[in-house]
Amino acid sequence: MTADAARKILIHDPTLRDGHHAVRHQLTAAQLRAYAEAADAARVPVVEIGHGNGLGASSAQIGQALLSDDEMLTVVREAMPDTRMGVFLVPGWGTTADLRNAACRGANLVRIAAHATEADLTERHLEEAGELGLEAHSVLLMSHMAHPGQLAEQCAMLTQFGARAVGIMDSAGHLLPDDVSARISAIASAVHVPVIFHGHNNLGMAIANSVAAVQAGARIIDGCARGFGAGAGNAQLEVLVAVLERLGYPTGIRLKALLRAADIAEEQLMPAPPTIDSVSLVSGLAGVFSGFKGRVLATAADHGVDPVDLFFALGERGLIAGQEDLILDTALKLRNA
Repeated sequence: MTADAARKILIHDPTLRDGHHAVRHQLTAAQLRAYAEAADAARVPVVEIGHGNGLGASSAQIGQALLSDDEMLTVVREAMPDTRMGVFLVPGWGTTADLRNAACRGANLVRIAAHATEADLTERHLEEAGELGLEAHSVLLMSHMAHPGQLAEQCAMLTQFGARAVGIMDSAGHLLPDDVSARISAIASAVHVPVIFHGHNNLGMAIANSVAAVQAGARIIDGCARGFGAGAGNAQLEVLVAVLERLGYPTGIRLKALLRAADIAEEQLMPAPPTIDSVSLVSGLAGVFSGFKGRVLATAADHGVDPVDLFFALGERGLIAGQEDLILDTALKLRNA
């Protein structure tokens, strides 16, 4: 293996999945097609698509997508002759039937996600993905809620279930570079498959955290065009690629074409690029997923409480996906305190 090959970073682009959070899952077929074609031209290795919460997640409870999973998969597959199409699945929202359908419609890779301490929930789905011939990866959500040793143990379990790459998502944008280094180093020492890092930008650390992850041993890094994502957004893809290349970590992506893809994303996918507003900053400090931002703001307004106080109270309660009822319960407790 050459020195360049050993340092090469695989970029995973969830612009058309994570970005969906920022527009209430309302991207049109034309928008999906425009970005997918541009990413393909830039030689982005993997583009992940779908409802923000993954396969099977479109619902009144967490957001009804404009397009069905089938429509999104079909449009993007046709637009990307060379780029691999990825999908995302959280057990409980997505099923093995959703996996089979995605495979039939041309998905190449699936990420099975679970809370940071619940790797055991992925076993059935990882096994099914492998049987379908999908490249199966797995990621642990809300990784700030578990210490490095726990995450390493959980990732080792994921590899036993068949994951061919494992890693963590900084879902709340809470981690700092030293936090990332400790977690990625522990995971890389515990597994013999590529390690993944996915950063959010609530504290302005997404690029720095991604670099820290690479330097600690991660070899698959996520980024979204213009940072398109919930709240303060994700690591900004075009900046990430430029910084990694400058540091001597090749990605194989055509930077000039990637810049054009990022321009298309800004012009056609989003009302405005993500910014770190006050609420996003507080959600990062509190360790609460940015995707709850809209519901927290609405609940705070309805019940006359400060959203900053509500975010910190939710952080103290350790709110995770599936516990949305705690937002109202916590707001009522604050109001009556």
